[in-house]
Amino acid sequence: MQFEDFGSGSATPSPAATTAFAPPTALPPQPAPASGVDGAGATTNERFAALCAAVGAAIKGDFTAPLPLQGHDRLTLLAKQLELLFKRAQAAAPASSTTALPTGAGADLTHENARLRYLIANTPAIIYSSVPTGDGKMTFVSDNALRVLDYKPEEMVTDPSFWFDHIHPDDVPTIFSSFTKIFTEGQQAYEYRFRARDGRYLWMHDSLRLIRDADGTPIEVVGSLTNITDRKLMEEALHKKGEEQQLLINELQQTQAQLLQSEKMASIGQLAAGIAHEINNPIGFVNSNMGALRGYVDTLCELVDGFDEAVGALSQHPELKASTGKLKKKADYEFLKEDVAGLVKESLDGLKRVKDIVQSLKDFAHIGETDWQFADLHAGIDSTLTIANNEFKFKAVVKKEYGAIPPVKCLASQLNQVFMNLIVNASHAIKENGVITIRTGTHDNWVWIEIGDNGSGIAPDILNRIFEPFFTTKPVGKGTGLGLSMSYNIVNKHGGRIEVASDVGVGTRFTVHLPVNQQGPATAAPKP
Repeated sequence: MQFEDFGSGSATPSPAATTAFAPPTALPPQPAPASGVDGAGATTNERFAALCAAVGAAIKGDFTAPLPLQGHDRLTLLAKQLELLFKRAQAAAPASSTTALPTGAGADLTHENARLRYLIANTPAIIYSSVPTGDGKMTFVSDNALRVLDYKPEEMVTDPSFWFDHIHPDDVPTIFSSFTKIFTEGQQAYEYRFRARDGRYLWMHDSLRLIRDADGTPIEVVGSLTNITDRKLMEEALHKKGEEQQLLINELQQTQAQLLQSEKMASIGQLAAGIAHEINNPIGFVNSNMGALRGYVDTLCELVDGFDEAVGALSQHPELKASTGKLKKKADYEFLKEDVAGLVKESLDGLKRVKDIVQSLKDFAHIGETDWQFADLHAGIDSTLTIANNEFKFKAVVKKEYGAIPPVKCLASQLNQVFMNLIVNASHAIKENGVITIRTGTHDNWVWIEIGDNGSGIAPDILNRIFEPFFTTKPVGKGTGLGLSMSYNIVNKHGGRIEVASDVGVGTRFTVHLPVNQQGPATAAPKP
């Protein structure tokens, strides 16, 4: 607890105090030390605790307790006022306990005691004392308890369990676990919730100090309770605001990363489309030339065979037949005839594969398509498999179980990116001899695409985090952690949802649900 300015409050004194004397005039404001430490090196909390201890001792007739007189703040002024009161009380005190108190001195002492109670009742904190046994029984409570908590001091003192019974149950264990430290350390401070009369729990700062006699025996515990509910509410509001700002920062970071990834994919798509176009031109005329070459080779072979038959019919020139036979044998004509046809056929097959890859690149990129259009998802999956073939061709086979699904209104290039991410992830989960299964089907006015594998599976403790941006289980440099996050956002943008089921050591299945028809982006769909 930091000591508050006594001049800032406007408390109303208790009736008992106001009937005894007129309230003192307001103390003139004094500059407080910037550090909260007086010349003796004591903190403001320690000086206030010493002031409370001196007041508690004075109430019992002991005016020898030291007061925090060093400093220039309002606490020092209050201590000096109390010092004057104590001196007057001592001067008016009887010489011995058996001597009767003079009437004038008794009146002065009563007046000073009332003045002291008035000052205590108008401090920001509730001053109290309790027995030094650790059970919390109060022996004195200042009058301002009525103003702060709406409890009369006498009812707080009468009930031996009042303090512990009014602490919030969630805060009791913390206090009990460390309360004994006051007997070893001499002081303790807590922040806990205390129930007021209206049932509300107010946050209180409790500063306790153990008072000992000259022999070191504990006499009592003196404390001060300060209402810090407003401060706690402000801290909670600031904490909530900080959390909201952090969430906003995270969202901005995610959006930025996804935009960068989208721009990168768009650039890659444009590059792929450009390469596909550039490759398509030479592939076109090479394919055409290979077709013509196959026709020419067939014609030449027919010509040689016809010439051989014509020579064989010339019986009067056997030497010509023998000569042509030697030439054919030397050139290994029969092998050439058979092999050249195979070479041309293989070349044409290779050109067809290149042409299919180029077409798949164009289909995968869908450059120029920014509007929602009806697309054949099977064609998109097939083109994606062609592009990603190098990821799995040496360790897994693809098993396609396509159902009858209608065309879906979508952004085809974005859905192809989803299929790519799921297929590549399935491939990475397989070490060797695996199977990637792709199934499709319909349900009501929805289509579903399931991409599964028999790989290593996903551990249950991270299964609920796989769609978080930047979360990845791959080594540093092997993954950005944005693939599944982007896939989730793309599917959500299409008004669908993506589900995952996984068993460690068995495999993983991702299922994408999409509406057949929608007007642009939609909210996530309910489960069918």
